[in-house]
Amino acid sequence: MNKENVKIAELNAENWYDCCELEVSPEQKEYMEPNAISIAQSKFETTLKPYAIYAEEKIVGFLMYNSVQEELDGYWIYRIMVDKKFQGKGIGKAATELMILEMAKLPDAKKIIVGYHLENLGAHNLYSSLGFIDHGDRFGKEMAVILNVND
Repeated sequence: MNKENVKIAELNAENWYDCCELEVSPEQKEYMEPNAISIAQSKFETTLKPYAIYAEEKIVGFLMYNSVQEELDGYWIYRIMVDKKFQGKGIGKAATELMILEMAKLPDAKKIIVGYHLENLGAHNLYSSLGFIDHGDRFGKEMAVILNVND
């Protein structure tokens, strides 16, 4: 997959339902809420910004981040997923890079943070490849890794 063919677009009336139909692989389900729950959450927590991930004009994933700073004085990535049929093609990494560019535009953006389960090796490999660092922060069953931006 050519990463130039990957784009992200804010969730809207035309793309939200397609995002609800996407699924992760069975072994990933324990690590992630269904997209429909994340989309509903964004309607009540209005600082959350949901996006559809497109590859070659087809919706293949979903991501969401918070537009206000939270714990560890940073902006948090809440979700990133690629449908099981499109995994392993570099789409998740390309979409995460695009999301980081959007998040870096937020006011006083110095840190982007994401939490994930220690056993989720796919998430670990993705975030470490993008420069996120584990400083030992833990929140329940999740570890939080940090990317310094705008330095």
